[in-house]
Amino acid sequence: MPSTTIARGNALQTFYVGAVLANGSNTLTANTTTAVTYTVPGIQATDYILVQGVVGSQTAGVIIAEADATAANTIQIQYGNLTSNASLTPASGTYVIQVVRSDGPLPASAV
Repeated sequence: MPSTTIARGNALQTFYVGAVLANGSNTLTANTTTAVTYTVPGIQATDYILVQGVVGSQTAGVIIAEADATAANTIQIQYGNLTSNASLTPASGTYVIQVVRSDGPLPASAV
């Protein structure tokens, strides 16, 4: 049972979501990062997310550089193209998203 006696940014819940993300028109230019927005039901703007990657295999040369919950039901993933090939597309499929829902605001320091 969660405790809310002192809000110190503790994790209230941690869970995983398998979201199907389509990337057909998301072309990455060489040696850059590109942010792509997706709808994922149930995500809250205050959630912290970590995208583990596509189940199967990612396009060679493509990495996930950053992932954020930007609004209710919305995430943004920043993909990186680590090659000199200007026409890479991230793989479409089921991505594993770790969601951490906090119990109050984050503290200003770790002390």
